Amino acid sequence: MQFARVVGNVVCTRKDDKLVGTKLLMVQPVSLEGENKGNPLVAIDAVGAGAGELVLVVSGSSARQTKRTEGNPVDATIMAIVDFVEKDGKIVFKKSADK
Repeated sequence: MQFARVVGNVVCTRKDDKLVGTKLLMVQPVSLEGENKGNPLVAIDAVGAGAGELVLVVSGSSARQTKRTEGNPVDATIMAIVDFVEKDGKIVFKKSADK
């Protein structure tokens, strides 16, 4: 799993039948400090994430383990929206404080 920030939508009018009805989002992998890590990627949204939210993304075979993606041609899935992160006993990210 990796942290990522939702940075955009991807719209495809034609796609594989197994992906019809799925929401595709562009996500930017980030560090806990909010710094970009690597290139943006397209992920299936399995949880109803929105623009700017910090999410957890799984990739590879793990991306096909959600109810929404099982057996589908998927390489990255948003499988959680982050509410807060605690590290070493301190809150290092809190959704309500995220700007």
